[in-house]
Amino acid sequence: MAGKSALSDVVQKNGREILSAWVQRQQTDLALRNNLLQPGELQQQASDFLTAFGPAIERGGTDSTTGEAWSPVRDLLSTISRSRARQGFTPAETATFVFSLKRILFDALQREVKDSTQLADEMWKASVVLDDLGLYTTETYQKGREEIINRQQQELMELSTPVVQLWAGVLALPLIGTLDSARTQVVMESLLQSIVDTGSSIAIIDITGVPVVDTLVAQHLLKTVAAARLMGADCIISGIRPQIAQTIVHLGVEISDVMTKATLADAFAVALTRVGLAIVRKG
Repeated sequence: MAGKSALSDVVQKNGREILSAWVQRQQTDLALRNNLLQPGELQQQASDFLTAFGPAIERGGTDSTTGEAWSPVRDLLSTISRSRARQGFTPAETATFVFSLKRILFDALQREVKDSTQLADEMWKASVVLDDLGLYTTETYQKGREEIINRQQQELMELSTPVVQLWAGVLALPLIGTLDSARTQVVMESLLQSIVDTGSSIAIIDITGVPVVDTLVAQHLLKTVAAARLMGADCIISGIRPQIAQTIVHLGVEISDVMTKATLADAFAVALTRVGLAIVRKG
């Protein structure tokens, strides 16, 4: 094996023993949460990794794991990392998939390489390669988690901006929480689509659940009102509490051309009047 790395030969020659010891170490010594994995999933992932790992070392060397020869290994680790991010593993548990192989490879090298100088060199190469792949696994995991969080935030925004049809021709959009630019876009799209779907002429935007109304929030509301008007629907803003009224006046935000009401009930009564309806007491 002189003149080239012995690591590839050791992995291919002792593949079954390395695989068995590696999986066992993850399952027992490292207390892997097997309840998060499907039966046989860990065995398959480890087997696929070793199958791609040996040829990558032989073709791509151990100086860097960013070359074309290492692409199958990196793609596999990317898939595993994103999968474990969805399954609920921690970053440390995900990186352990790679780092736990280090001790197993060291033992295999000690059995196969008899020259002490070469053994030290091969163990150093193995350590550098696995450290690099372990860091790549952590980075990919973090990206996967960020994608999951962003998707969940988007879903929460959509769930937190429901458009309700109170009556034929009358819609209500109750807002709860902070109103920022991203959420305003979701609110506007949901409201406009509901106006088209129902043919409504009145839309009530209730801000009772909005804790703070500043200049930015007020501008967002006015943009939503303007967009609804372009679709042929008038808007009524309800939930104007005394503190919010004082804040709007203090900020100098001009909303005189928008009807406002203190409560959703008051706004609903106005909306019924505009569509030619009235609520009367029975009997």
